[in-house]
Amino acid sequence: MPDKQPYPVQLVQPDGRRVLDREHAALVADVGPDQLRRLYTDLVVTRRIDVEATALQRQGQLGLWPPLFGQEAAQVGSAHALRPEDYVFCSYRETAVAYCRGADPEILTRLWRGAAHHCWDPGELNMTNANIVVGSQGLHATGYAYAAHLDGADLAVITYFGDGATSQGDIAEALGFAAAWTAPVVFFCQNNHWAISEPVSVQSRVPLVRRAFGYGIPGVQVDGNDVLAVLAVTRQAVERARAGGGPTFIEALTYRMGPHTTADDPTRYRTAAEAELWEQRDPIDRVRRLLDREGLLDDAFAAEVAATADDVARRLRTATVEMPDPDPATLFEHVYATEHPLVAEQAAAFAAYHAEGATS
Repeated sequence: MPDKQPYPVQLVQPDGRRVLDREHAALVADVGPDQLRRLYTDLVVTRRIDVEATALQRQGQLGLWPPLFGQEAAQVGSAHALRPEDYVFCSYRETAVAYCRGADPEILTRLWRGAAHHCWDPGELNMTNANIVVGSQGLHATGYAYAAHLDGADLAVITYFGDGATSQGDIAEALGFAAAWTAPVVFFCQNNHWAISEPVSVQSRVPLVRRAFGYGIPGVQVDGNDVLAVLAVTRQAVERARAGGGPTFIEALTYRMGPHTTADDPTRYRTAAEAELWEQRDPIDRVRRLLDREGLLDDAFAAEVAATADDVARRLRTATVEMPDPDPATLFEHVYATEHPLVAEQAAAFAAYHAEGATS
């Protein structure tokens, strides 16, 4: 990967035409019709998950939801580059990554409904749950990757974060440690152009990928709405990590079509014209046009994708609406891996308080 790159890597244009880029196209040369259809299906399904969860929040079924609308290609493409044994350290928006790694739709809203500390078991997916402390996952990923390297594990680690997180000291520290330790970690920045209400132009005067070069880390900028290009550069980065080549920084240029979270109103700080421009670069439309150009989008397949999305949405909605309230005592479970005396003391006091209330 070069230290200087004149343009973002792109393999499929918004109109569905392939781009002649032999170097990066070779990295996805094995992606045939079946794999293309699988990528398209995952893009459509994860958008449907996002739309359904957003609607559930608006209806009072969820306390909050962080939409990924418009960022599906960045997440699906990178997730497909990973092996099951690789480990993912996410932020709070990587629902598509979790789905691609096997998370059932029924568990995707547990945290956001307030029914559990988490959505999925990290040990089952090799993926952490939502991380609300912006940027801290970069340090977690670097430490995990370095320890895995010392243990001789044949795996790569990837950490996801947004453009806003690059302004946090934790990401700077993580890049420094990763470079010094040659840690097998991929820093995957989803540059969706807005850190809540602040544009990326306010955060950095240069492309974010160039920050990696100051640490001696190779970086690549990719069209984050091009699922094949994202798959290609992420494959290259994770293979480099496994081979002992150290960290890589990927800047995926994408766009957050919806609000930062459902508590946000993006119309207060960005123009409709900007959103309309990015609608023309929609990641799902791009793959649909590619499939259509290559004769891979027939009525039967389209109906199959729609049925899959409908089923996933139904399962998500049903599980959310029918989700039982947790026993209040579970608040103290799984806070630490082993028993902690202060937590045990708090749990005992909580139990005594409720017992007193029940008998009074």
